[in-house]
Amino acid sequence: MPSMDIVSEIDKVELKNAVDNSSRELSSRFDFRGKDASIELNDFVVTVSAEDDFQCQQLIDIFRMQLSKRNVDPAAMDVDDKAIHSGKTFSLKVRFKEGIETDIAKKLVKLIKASKLKVQAAIQGDSLRVTGKKRDDLQAVMRLAKESDLGQPFQFNNFRD
Repeated sequence: MPSMDIVSEIDKVELKNAVDNSSRELSSRFDFRGKDASIELNDFVVTVSAEDDFQCQQLIDIFRMQLSKRNVDPAAMDVDDKAIHSGKTFSLKVRFKEGIETDIAKKLVKLIKASKLKVQAAIQGDSLRVTGKKRDDLQAVMRLAKESDLGQPFQFNNFRD
């Protein structure tokens, strides 16, 4: 009986590459010349700091673009609402959503059941196991999960026949 897991995880290597590329682009940008601005990664929390709030937002946009180039879905980003002002710099923290939270998993199971596909979905920790008799049904669940707007990107592993 075919089965698969629906997960939400970030490729840590690509995240580090996106941070490195963003800081490289930051050093070559004309509008940031002579400004105190940086993008740093510590324990998979990205800290963006600049001299004012507008520049912080620009750095977030640069970082989001680099994530897209590295095939990391920017929808996994959780950016602070307000920049923290300390001294002469503003800083924003960017966290990434890893794992599927219980309430989002329940909404996803509800969507799958409402689609009337002949599959079973079970929550297993921070992932979702979907089993069914046909591969086509599992592929329809993949399409449904990708099109759902639950504020989190999903990946699919352990696709077995």
